[in-house]
Amino acid sequence: MTGLLPDFSIYEFHLPESLEGRDGEEFRELSAAMDAMVLEIWGNLDRASSAPVRLSGWRDTPYEVSRNFLARVDGGIVGYASCHVPVKDNVGTAWLHVDVLQRYRRRGIGTALLRTVEEVAKAQGRHVLQAHTEHPVAFEGAGRLDPAAGAGGVPGDGPGVAFCLKNGYRLEQTSRFSRLEMDHDAEWANLEFMAHSKADAAYGVLGWTNRCPGEYVEQMAVLMGRMSTDTPAGGLEIEAEAWDATRVRQLEDTTLAEGRTALVAAAQHRPTGELAAYTVIYLDPAKPWMADQDDTLVASPHRGHGLGMLVKLANLRRLQAEYPAVQRVMTFNAEENEHMLAINVKLGFRPVGYDGEWQKRTK
Repeated sequence: MTGLLPDFSIYEFHLPESLEGRDGEEFRELSAAMDAMVLEIWGNLDRASSAPVRLSGWRDTPYEVSRNFLARVDGGIVGYASCHVPVKDNVGTAWLHVDVLQRYRRRGIGTALLRTVEEVAKAQGRHVLQAHTEHPVAFEGAGRLDPAAGAGGVPGDGPGVAFCLKNGYRLEQTSRFSRLEMDHDAEWANLEFMAHSKADAAYGVLGWTNRCPGEYVEQMAVLMGRMSTDTPAGGLEIEAEAWDATRVRQLEDTTLAEGRTALVAAAQHRPTGELAAYTVIYLDPAKPWMADQDDTLVASPHRGHGLGMLVKLANLRRLQAEYPAVQRVMTFNAEENEHMLAINVKLGFRPVGYDGEWQKRTK
């Protein structure tokens, strides 16, 4: 324990073995506090991970490790911070997150938490620090802060903006947070016809749940590695990630440990058997009303054939048929990713908010 001011203390938090019993009591308390922070910004828990997903998703892997800290006032959790560092690639980078309940802000708690995780990053030799802020569409701010590179922007007086600027971070990218209501049958039928016409007989769609079939896992590793290089990054410093079959399986194992389900659709180039595109939707049984549209990628040699629309529609149709309780789907896209945003808009996704992606170099 480190006493920083008379009214709050910061503790390093270690993950429990389980959510159950006394061992998981503090994590359950932290998860409830994190839910409260999400509600303060968004008014719902669509973006909040469930406690099982948080617990399994935060565990160290061969590819990423983390350290986590809590801030307490009068015994209650009022803030937290994390430092996640990749260990196989981007080895100069740390991903930081700091959040404090609104009524406890401007008391030095956020600054103390940030300094704590910045020191952790420094001790691990990280000199590129990245973080994000969240901004609902309904937020009315004065003026707009634009990223140094890329498109979009965030309210100049939006939540966390002054905090980032004061601490030496620069806005490098804006991501659009969008939501799709699952009621677009008529529009989708027309889009499906056009997508299949554009792809013609050269491409077919494959689908699987959770685990990629063995005959495709090496090809999937190639596509997943391209997510780090073929998608816009604005001014963020992001190095290529090295993916192989082992890394694909590790991600699948983590998803299963979280209790989530992954629906995957992939486009296959029939003449060569090569996987040309893929997309993933995640489902959490603790949030049966919501699905998360995650990575979508079309390999550059296969662009121009409508494959992004083809695989997204195939996965949405499967979601509709197999998980009828899902009412809406959320997704994130870089504002400069005009092509993928255009696909999402045609599908019926509408903006709900924006995330600011921030970066600070320490040397």
